[in-house]
Amino acid sequence: MTTTGEDHATARGGPWWWTRWRSAVLDTGLAAGSAAECGAEGVRFAHDAGIPAAVGVVFGVLAGSALIVRRKWPIAVVLVSIAITPAQMGYLMGIVGLYTLAASELPRRIIGSLAGMSFLGMLIVMFVRVRQDMQRGTWELGDWFVPFASITTAVGMTAPPVLLGMYVGARRRLMESLRERADSLERELQLLAERAEERAEWARGEERTRIAREMHDVVAHRVSLMVVHAAALQAVARKDPEKAVKNAALVGDMGRQALTELREMLGVLRSGDSRDARERAAVPLVAVGVAAAAAAAASRAVEDEGAGDGPCLSDVDELLGQSAAAGMAVDLSVEGETRSYAAEIEQTAYRVVQEALTNVHKHAAGAKTHVRLAHRVSEIAMQVENEPPPELASAAAARLPSGGNGLVGMRERVLALGGVFVSGPTDAGGFRVSAVIPAA
Repeated sequence: MTTTGEDHATARGGPWWWTRWRSAVLDTGLAAGSAAECGAEGVRFAHDAGIPAAVGVVFGVLAGSALIVRRKWPIAVVLVSIAITPAQMGYLMGIVGLYTLAASELPRRIIGSLAGMSFLGMLIVMFVRVRQDMQRGTWELGDWFVPFASITTAVGMTAPPVLLGMYVGARRRLMESLRERADSLERELQLLAERAEERAEWARGEERTRIAREMHDVVAHRVSLMVVHAAALQAVARKDPEKAVKNAALVGDMGRQALTELREMLGVLRSGDSRDARERAAVPLVAVGVAAAAAAAASRAVEDEGAGDGPCLSDVDELLGQSAAAGMAVDLSVEGETRSYAAEIEQTAYRVVQEALTNVHKHAAGAKTHVRLAHRVSEIAMQVENEPPPELASAAAARLPSGGNGLVGMRERVLALGGVFVSGPTDAGGFRVSAVIPAA
């Protein structure tokens, strides 16, 4: 990446006040040329002033050397050139000084005032010089030539360097403005890239949480029932072979259903991963924000696909039948007129009931459970409440592990739809799970 702005200015340093060595060499060369010019013109100045030639040469060299500080003190250089104009020296220094002054960041009134002073001084000096030459007979022209030559020389020595300096200064300021804008744009792009990365990381975290929640809901209930039936099968295998065969069939059915749901979920995830891989291959690396948006859209699409094939409230009766077959005393009461809801609402309501029943199997095996569904005008409410278990050791006998994610998953699902979720023990020693989900 190329350096811009201040980094570009500090990338190459020069001595003293120069930002680059090239500028220092150029100013030194100009100062040497100006000193040589003023030194040569100092001989004639010394002759006219009646002083030793050496003094005039030294004066001219010192005055012409002032051009070396043109970048740091352009006003001083112009004032020196104006001051030595009556001595008819410093023409190079005057031109370069006016150019540097006009290209600087000084106010226009200062530039205009010094340019006017330089023009007036050059006009007077040229007027006197040309008039003296004509009186000596060097030039044999009319009187019109004196003002013409004076004005033309003064304009030619003043206007071009000032106009060129103003143009170069304006162009330099424009380049600096563009460079600052480029720096600002680069910083904004970096900030956007960082924010896009944060959004992508957040989306990945949300997707991992969603997948973990789905896997928990699918696996925990089925496997819990399988463990309960397997424990019952072990208990009655020798006493009641017919019941053992029935429990074994139930275990097989539960396993097949769990495998079917897992296969469907993995298929959706696999198709989503292949589609994301194609999108990543087609999107350039610079389009980080677009890639993040595409990933979010793909995630929503996967959710929509999964929502259409998920369980619904009509499957609650089958869910309760499975729990009853595992030995749970469970009843269902429905209030209000039964109606259909959006797929994600019905799936969330089903998962809440499913997970609550799973927790009863894990922590209160054999406890009587009451499931209530209430269809209201603008919401649907569900409540799963179990009584204290008859035997406290029943859950330990089944050896059902718990990761503590069930209630968290239910709360996340309900809150994501704008609902309310409450869970906790009852005064009678049981446990209650309640949720209310808006119908729209």
